[in-house]
Amino acid sequence: MILIIIIGVRGKTMLQRALGSGWGILLPGMMITGLAFTDLSVEAWKAMIVSGLLLTSLMLYHKQLRHFVLLPSCVALVSGIMLVVINANQG
Repeated sequence: MILIIIIGVRGKTMLQRALGSGWGILLPGMMITGLAFTDLSVEAWKAMIVSGLLLTSLMLYHKQLRHFVLLPSCVALVSGIMLVVINANQG
């Protein structure tokens, strides 16, 4: 609801900026989906989560890489979701 109000006040440029970062979610999602078919171990998924979280925190402090912070954070998020799915299927 608040996004609709902001878009109405700022115009179409706000909507274009909000949708322009969709690749930061789609690219890691496709990468993790491809890795899901390789049958990685639970430890490998945990390592991907940790590396995604560490890269996110490092990229927040870098002046130029700050714009790409969605990539490692979404890798961590989708890896966590895959870990939950793996654990749900096993038990």
